[in-house]
Amino acid sequence: QLQLVESGGGLVQPGGSLRLSCAASGSQLGWYVVGWFRQAPGKEREGVSCISKFGAETEYVESVKGRFTISRDNANNTVYLQMDALKPDDTAIYYCAADSYSFRCRAGSPILTADFPTWGQGTQVTVSS
Repeated sequence: QLQLVESGGGLVQPGGSLRLSCAASGSQLGWYVVGWFRQAPGKEREGVSCISKFGAETEYVESVKGRFTISRDNANNTVYLQMDALKPDDTAIYYCAADSYSFRCRAGSPILTADFPTWGQGTQVTVSS
């Protein structure tokens, strides 16, 4: 059974960078589309980015385009989210999630929490001076 563990969160100043990791165990992560989501206090969880099984397709929510980059290393069962030019509005708990449907991540399609059945426990990202 697939299990996901996020890491790499922390406190960073505005304009800084962090790289989040989503490590999988119990199954091959290459069999899954992976998404990154975030939830800020008092707000709904939102999709941030997703990546197809072999990395050919990626998608981002408009607010992070040009600042965040998703990538994957299937040999090491890990998906990454490189976050640059961070803003206070990026402060949230960040989660990774997986789905086995091959076409879950498509350019121009929304990244929906309901479409991803397997979740990690989250990692806190705080952007503050």
